[in-house]
Amino acid sequence: MLGLIAEGRSNQSIARGLYVSEAAVGKHVGSILAKLGLPPDEDTNRRVLAVLAYLRN
Repeated sequence: MLGLIAEGRSNQSIARGLYVSEAAVGKHVGSILAKLGLPPDEDTNRRVLAVLAYLRN
């Protein structure tokens, strides 16, 4: 999932590609962001920070 986010894909695009609901993708993305310790914050883009963490590993 993080690899698809790193490709710049939206939740809708990911859902279509994986044949799951957009809500399911949203839940998975939320879980990933929480596991990476990226709290909701209006001043940062958590998806970008998640991709940076993915690329570091």
